[in-house]
Amino acid sequence: MTAGPRSSELYARACRLMPAGVNSPVRAFASVGGEPIFYDRASGCRFTDADGREFIDYVGSWGPLILGHAHPAVIEAITISAADGTSFGAPCAREIELAELVVDTVPFLEMVRFVSSGTEAVMSAVRLARGVTGRDAIVKFTGCYHGHADYLLVAAGSGLATFGTPSSAGVPASSAGHTLLLPLDDEAAFRRLMTKHGDEIAAVIIEGIPANNGLLPQSKSFVDVLRTECTRHGAMLIFDEVITGFRLGPDGAAGHYGIEPDLVTYGKIIGGGMPVGAYGGKRAHMERLAPLGPVYQAGTLSGNPVAMAAGAAALRTLLADGGSTWDRLETLGARLETGLREVFTKHDHQWSVVRRGSILWLALQDGPAPVTAEDIDSGAAERYAGLHAALLERGVYLAPSAYEVIFVSAAHDEAVIDQTVAAFDEAVAEVFG
Repeated sequence: MTAGPRSSELYARACRLMPAGVNSPVRAFASVGGEPIFYDRASGCRFTDADGREFIDYVGSWGPLILGHAHPAVIEAITISAADGTSFGAPCAREIELAELVVDTVPFLEMVRFVSSGTEAVMSAVRLARGVTGRDAIVKFTGCYHGHADYLLVAAGSGLATFGTPSSAGVPASSAGHTLLLPLDDEAAFRRLMTKHGDEIAAVIIEGIPANNGLLPQSKSFVDVLRTECTRHGAMLIFDEVITGFRLGPDGAAGHYGIEPDLVTYGKIIGGGMPVGAYGGKRAHMERLAPLGPVYQAGTLSGNPVAMAAGAAALRTLLADGGSTWDRLETLGARLETGLREVFTKHDHQWSVVRRGSILWLALQDGPAPVTAEDIDSGAAERYAGLHAALLERGVYLAPSAYEVIFVSAAHDEAVIDQTVAAFDEAVAEVFG
């Protein structure tokens, strides 16, 4: 589908003012072709573009809109809070309300600190881990994305591990010099790394379930090894739950694996769609933060009252009725997974649909579904581009990248899921025969 005339006009104006006409790279449609579609308004599971065309949305602002667009409880909270003032730069009761909801819900959390984005949450958690341990090195895994801090924009490493090299221009090599890279799903490599470098490592960071380079669920055995080795060597285990936190359930991926990380980072959902992030852990660690301790972190808009109100409204809604919303999301996610699998089978394609709860990913390649970034077939991205365009023609909006995931919200229903599956059936037949 080509962008409509109004979207094209807006894109041309945007390109004169902003790099590639966007404020985040993947929005530019570079990997799927064509021009980006400009949103005009959204409600529930649908949005309307600048040309008046309606789409079923499976991006949901990249995950946080678990209740759907413009949920009434969230909008009401935002409206009331905004009328009282949009920013204080000072403490307010709404910070406490959201903190209580988060800490009371997640069993292993004793304290949290709010920030304004997932990237900021991760940066702060890594700094805290370094401050607590007195060490500099961190370990991350290829295929995991933790925001755009310099020392996390690194690539390299296989087997035992190598120190990272920058994967973005503008990042000094020295910034990545304390970051060690390992592949996912390799217990032996991780053990060898810890044996060699364990006394240098401040933290091991992993996405709760890697979901930024495909959906790459890890085995419980692998995650257990991370926990065991971090404990043995005095390193802190950081679970990046910016995507999975409160989406997979009240205790996120940590609960899914039955693991207790030392620090956890949140974003997206805890802001109800507003710019919010958080990091948290045990009181003894969190009290190392300024002004109580020597680890500095600050933010003018941290604890913004409007964002806090939106997040509290979203979490209260999720937690209502014994958390039945998560049960509903599981049912809807399973329905979409089953329907897509049946479409691929019907058209003789041995492709995978990977799912955890309400997060799904299309691995458009034969063989087992990938569990590491290295397992992903680059040809799958070309297949995805054609499928993406065909689905747009049928009013279904997926992320404009083969490596991003599908998010189902509580605003989707069985009829919408079935409509989506029918659109996939037609699109697969048209593009792949």
